[in-house]
Amino acid sequence: MFIVSLEDIGYILKDFGIFNKAYSVTTLQCCNNEEGCQEVQPVRLISKILFKDNFAVVARFKNETGVSLDLVQKQCQFEELLRLNGISCPVQYKTNGRFARWYNINGQDVIVTIEEFVNGEVQYVDKETAEKTGKLLAKTHNISEKYNCHIKNNVLFNPFTANELFSFRAFSSISAGLQGKSLGLHHKITAKYNEYMGMLSKIQDGPCYAVQGDISNCNLYHGADGTLGIFDFNRCGDNNLFCNAVMQAVFECRLMDYPDNYIGKNIGILKAFLKGYQKERPFTNIQKELFPYLYTIINTFWSVDIIWAGNALLKEYNRKNYNAVHNWLEKIWKRISVPSYPWHI
Repeated sequence: MFIVSLEDIGYILKDFGIFNKAYSVTTLQCCNNEEGCQEVQPVRLISKILFKDNFAVVARFKNETGVSLDLVQKQCQFEELLRLNGISCPVQYKTNGRFARWYNINGQDVIVTIEEFVNGEVQYVDKETAEKTGKLLAKTHNISEKYNCHIKNNVLFNPFTANELFSFRAFSSISAGLQGKSLGLHHKITAKYNEYMGMLSKIQDGPCYAVQGDISNCNLYHGADGTLGIFDFNRCGDNNLFCNAVMQAVFECRLMDYPDNYIGKNIGILKAFLKGYQKERPFTNIQKELFPYLYTIINTFWSVDIIWAGNALLKEYNRKNYNAVHNWLEKIWKRISVPSYPWHI
C-alpha cells in the first residue's frame, strides 16, 4: 500500500516553495491502493494538506499506465493557460520551473503536483449550474482553439473510440448468439448505426484541441465572487470540440448528482447546458445538422442500458434470456430508427 508520511510531505512542499509546516493531511481520493497488498500497484492519491493558519493545498500523487511526466506537465500547463485567460482554476505551484516532478516514496516512484485547495465544491447540478457549466466549457474551448492547444491523451467523451457514455461495441458483441427475428433486428440496428456514423464522419478527421475532459459537479466549484471554477485535469486530452460539448451535455443531464426534485433523464439540464454553451460558442449549421445523429447514437447505445443496469442487454444475453434480449432490440430499434432531437437547438 502506498503511504505518504508527514516527513515526505514536508520535503515535497519545500521543493514547491512552501515552507509552512503541515498541520494535518486528509485523503480526498485514493484509487488502486489496496491495504495489505505487497505488490507495487498503480497509484492515484489526492491529499488535502492543511496548515495552522487554515491555508491548504492539494497534493496529487500518481503512477499509472500511460501517464508520463510530460503528459502531467502539459495538462498543468493547459490549466494554467485557462487560468491566465480568465477561467477560475486553482493556483498551481512549481518546482524548478515545472508543475510536476517524480519522487521516490517508500520505494515507489510517483509524479507529484501541488495546487491550492479551493472551497465551494459544487454538490449537485440544477438548471442554473448547468447553464453556467455549458458557458464555462465553451470558454475553455475558445481558449484552446485560439492558442492551438494539443495534448495527446485518451478522453472520456469521443464518439469515434471507446467512451464513457455509449457502447456499440458491446451491442455488436451479442450478434453471434442471435437467430431469426432477433438477428434480423440486430442487423437493421447496425445498419442504422453505420449510416449515422457515416454522417458524423464529416467531422471525424476535423481539428481537435485540448479539453479538460471531465466537467462534472465534483470537479467544479463556486468562487468567492460566485464565478464557476474548474479543477482536476486528470482526463485532459485532445477532442473534437463539438463532440465534447454534446457528449459532456448528455453526461451532465444523466449521470450527475441533482436536487431531490430532479428525477431521471433531465432534458431541462441538457437544454440549459447547451444554451449556456452557445452563448459563448454558437453551433455552426453543419453542427446543428449533425446533432440529432450524435444524440441518437448516444441515446440508443447508452452504456447503462447496454452493459451496466441489472437488466441490461448484455446481462440478459449472458443469462440466455432471449425473450428479454429481443424486447431490448425492439426498444433499441425504436430509439435509432429515426434520428431525434431532445428539443430543437
